[in-house]
Amino acid sequence: MVTQRTEVLKKALAEAIDEGLLMLGESGRDVIYFRLKQSYALKREDVSSNPEIFVNCLREIFGSGAEVIERAVIKKLYDKLGIEFKEKKRLRFHGISKRS
Repeated sequence: MVTQRTEVLKKALAEAIDEGLLMLGESGRDVIYFRLKQSYALKREDVSSNPEIFVNCLREIFGSGAEVIERAVIKKLYDKLGIEFKEKKRLRFHGISKRS
């Protein structure tokens, strides 16, 4: 059973991913979504339910550079949830997603 809290978190995460990917520009964001759909059969609307696949895709494309995008998504998510973001070394999206 999906709770209302879970739905709110998924919606916030979906928006954070979408906005965080805009650091690549609209066409760059579209390329990531295309790759997720083609390589992982993951639709845009399902990315927030499968953050591990999202992160794997980013790392496959950008290698260690994916961390920059992960951090942008994390910052957006914190903002959407009204949480103060505190910079930490080696903060990774994957660690955040395991707790959600």
